[in-house]
Amino acid sequence: MGKKRKQSEADIAAEVKKEEIAPERPKRTLLGFKTNPESKRENETPGFRNKEKVLVTCSRRISYRYRHLMLNLVDLLPHCKKDNKVEAKESKGTALNELVELKSCSSCLFFECRKGKDLYLWMAKCPNGPSVKFLVNAVHTMEELKLTGNHLKGSRPLLTFSSKFDEKPHWTLLKEMITQIFGIPKDHRKSKPYHDHVFVFSIADDHIWFRNYQISCPYNGSQKLDRGDLEKMTLIEVGPRFCLNPIKIFGGSFGGPTLYENPFYVSPNQIRSLEKRKMAGKYAKKVKAKTRRKMHELENPLEVDEFADMWKE
Repeated sequence: MGKKRKQSEADIAAEVKKEEIAPERPKRTLLGFKTNPESKRENETPGFRNKEKVLVTCSRRISYRYRHLMLNLVDLLPHCKKDNKVEAKESKGTALNELVELKSCSSCLFFECRKGKDLYLWMAKCPNGPSVKFLVNAVHTMEELKLTGNHLKGSRPLLTFSSKFDEKPHWTLLKEMITQIFGIPKDHRKSKPYHDHVFVFSIADDHIWFRNYQISCPYNGSQKLDRGDLEKMTLIEVGPRFCLNPIKIFGGSFGGPTLYENPFYVSPNQIRSLEKRKMAGKYAKKVKAKTRRKMHELENPLEVDEFADMWKE
């Protein structure tokens, strides 16, 4: 075994010199000095990083309008993952939770179509919940509207909510869920670091109305905007449009204890049955009028006319 070489005085002096040498000057770029990312990481404390991913899927036998609405939302959310159609059965909750876990997502948007007419939207945080079931009304897709607004695909939106979201606890819970699902994480690989459009969520008649607007401002050719130009900003609608009617809020993912139930909710089946009864009521009135006319004729017969057969002879 060889003996370990003793450290010479020259080596010790070289190490002291290395310690005394000043740190490297940061590289200069067009936007300023670029600091070393490793030194930045050493000084910074590790904070929260948003890794939200949303699974977007739908049930079988969905109509083309509702499928187009789902695809519009997929285009607006670069942090979402699309999957094949799922059978809308009683056990759909377990199947969807497994899909969310396989796709390594944390939230789910499930579009469930019933009878080819009614669209229900499940918004769930997986796997522990909560989850919300909405009835979707007033659907207008981008292809239908043909609006003049336009913005970058994959850019991050600003989320705006009306003041009514802070009035009741169930609206506050829905606001938090919408913020987590529709808010695109910063520095996501498919997103662009710009804010050029706004998602507007407003409450009217106990319904949540969704609108998407482009932020348009005058451009003078320079990189920075003047304060006067910022005040001239306008909003141009892009689409799509839809309205969410909350039905129930569950404690778990796609089920569990009921946290809130909408007392003003009327199912579309009940509305259709009432309309059919009204139509049936019209027919029943006609039949009653005919029987009343016959009874009246029997009770009040016409008198025999003397001159009825005069010209027959």
